[in-house]
Amino acid sequence: MTCAALSVLPGIATERDVAAITIRRLGRQDYCKIWQAMQDFTGKRDRKTPDELWITEHPPVYTLGLNGRREHILDPGNIPIVASDRGGQVTYHGPGQLVLYVLLDLARRKTGIRELVTLLEQAMISSLAAYGIHAASKAEAPGVYVADRKIGSVGLRIKKGCSYHGLSLNNQMQLQPFSGINPCGYPGLQVTSLAEQGVLVRNQELAVPIVHYLKQRLS
Repeated sequence: MTCAALSVLPGIATERDVAAITIRRLGRQDYCKIWQAMQDFTGKRDRKTPDELWITEHPPVYTLGLNGRREHILDPGNIPIVASDRGGQVTYHGPGQLVLYVLLDLARRKTGIRELVTLLEQAMISSLAAYGIHAASKAEAPGVYVADRKIGSVGLRIKKGCSYHGLSLNNQMQLQPFSGINPCGYPGLQVTSLAEQGVLVRNQELAVPIVHYLKQRLS
């Protein structure tokens, strides 16, 4: 699937906080539109541009990272496949999955990419703990896991010392489409969600502790 170029996101509300981070609550948005908007934002920003966090979810789509191998796409059915510019292999996005994109000036914040990956993982782990779900990261396989089932993923791109893309956390979503791929390039990897763990919460509520965690540690 080829993404058409779009330079703006119409009809979105913004909120500026004291740490100069703009929060954008976008609702459900086409993956290609958001991806293009992230590229445009990063390409045009300068050292005075405030950082942003974008909260969204996507219609069903498989995304393949820069080093992703199509052999990990097993049976996509009618779900579109987008070759993206983030790191990592193949993953699935769909309704009910919380997606948070982090558009940060890492040079200005004196933060490295490894530190940012860890920060995103810990934001998910801390937030899941608030709902009574014990999760952990794995050094050998980035992301967040409940036992051996993956519940959260991280994928980033760095340009001009700035990040875009971010994290996805499986909330109230259909998990069956993950069976059409080797999630994150790992054959047989099982996935789970907050709903499967017995927690029912809306995305906009789930985003609150994650954003709070990030803002605290980025300030």
